[in-house]
Amino acid sequence: MTTPSHSSTFGRADAAAAGLGSGALGLGIAQALAAVLHASPTPLIALGDRFIDLTPRPLKEWAVERFGTADKPVLLGNMLVVTAVLLLAVGVAARWRRPLGPVGFAVLGAVDALALASGRHGADPSSYVALVVGLAVGSGVLWWFTVPVVPEPEAEAPPGFDRRRFLLLATATGAAGAVAGLGVPRLVPGETGRAGISLPRATDPAPRLARGADFRLPGLTPHLTSNDDFYRIDIALLTPRLNVDDWKLRVRGMVDQPFELTYRELLAMPLVERRVTLACVSNPVGGEYVGNATWLGVRVADVLERAGVKAGADAVQSRGADGITIGTPLAALTDGRDALLAIGMNGKPLPIDHGFPVRMVVPGLYGYVSATKWITELEVTQYADFTAYWTQRGWAPEGPVKTGCRIDLPGDNVKAGEVTVAGVAWAQHRGIGKVEVRVDDGPWQPAELAAEDGIDTWRQWRWTWPASAGTHRIEARATDLHGATQTGEVVDVAPDGATGYPSLAVHVG
Repeated sequence: MTTPSHSSTFGRADAAAAGLGSGALGLGIAQALAAVLHASPTPLIALGDRFIDLTPRPLKEWAVERFGTADKPVLLGNMLVVTAVLLLAVGVAARWRRPLGPVGFAVLGAVDALALASGRHGADPSSYVALVVGLAVGSGVLWWFTVPVVPEPEAEAPPGFDRRRFLLLATATGAAGAVAGLGVPRLVPGETGRAGISLPRATDPAPRLARGADFRLPGLTPHLTSNDDFYRIDIALLTPRLNVDDWKLRVRGMVDQPFELTYRELLAMPLVERRVTLACVSNPVGGEYVGNATWLGVRVADVLERAGVKAGADAVQSRGADGITIGTPLAALTDGRDALLAIGMNGKPLPIDHGFPVRMVVPGLYGYVSATKWITELEVTQYADFTAYWTQRGWAPEGPVKTGCRIDLPGDNVKAGEVTVAGVAWAQHRGIGKVEVRVDDGPWQPAELAAEDGIDTWRQWRWTWPASAGTHRIEARATDLHGATQTGEVVDVAPDGATGYPSLAVHVG
């Protein structure tokens, strides 16, 4: 009787499934162990961070434009697809030459180890321990799967046994373990202390909101953006969960007296409350990555004054727990504007997704040069001595917000007659002085402005349009209080913000 070869009883599909299942199982175990050991970052997150960091800028811009705040899950999904394909290939290679299984896992592990070593966070030794254990498990399981099967001549398979089904079950189990491992780091760190925080009253509260600052039109963006609706753009694959009892802000660099601040010490300082509109440099013309909120915090200038800034400094490099580095002009933090280390948002402690326990808010600058979330360090320095995360990727070192506006109303289809055209306009730290609207390249018509809330917040606007039947194109433009009008020149978001007129095509029936 001829003994069946391993390749005849263990097909390519079996081998591919074995590679995927054992790899997913090993990955899940590595993630779970890293979470139990409080390793930072976990192997999968380190790999995801490097995937995000190395993604070309045009692809990032496309992902933000196409998927919005879901851009990172999409990038992570792509990374997992690539990883799955590689694991399938390792399984097939192990069928051909059994030692190629462990070799393939070792190569993938080396890539992950490199991501840990070169990532924006740095890595704890426990991160490598988790990676090695996960690799050992995955490699061992694949080795076991690829043991040559040489049945005894009279041996029979157990009733109902199906090797392919078994392998698929193992794959599903491994994948479930990987997914569970991905989720564990969110859960294991546990309590952040946010639920027990009672925010102190502001020493310097925000002025009362002016009557008429919100038109309260259905469909028009409200003057204040709720925490749940506020846009979120950052580089965090998983939201950092910092415990207030452990958090410290380190102030160092070109200062006379370096020091550290705890969260409780920060809360005991004079607190300022201000309404400030933030905008993302990735916001396309007329886009949604802009929001207005009431922020509570400590003036950055007060913190820097305590440290004593040395002559010659012109920048502050801040760092966040997500690994971001951001460079902010020193002048923007000390020129009297309400640049804050914010602890509260719309009357509540900062949401975790928006930078809890502390983030920066700087009126007049795009977020990529000012709005550091989960902040842990302020380093007073010079622009000549560092390159921040986004400027390394081709964005401008300084990012003053450009005058812009958005059309919220009307919808795409309206009835002929008087139609309300409305939206919001912003020119942070300069203020909005005028908004104009035109239809079908006709003359510009002045819109009515809502009452001004301050030069650091947006303003609602509206205009009554005598709409006639047909398809029309509506455009809008804003002018700041210095007399500078929004340009109609169409420019992409890179390197320092998009320009052009927002437009809306409307069919009038």
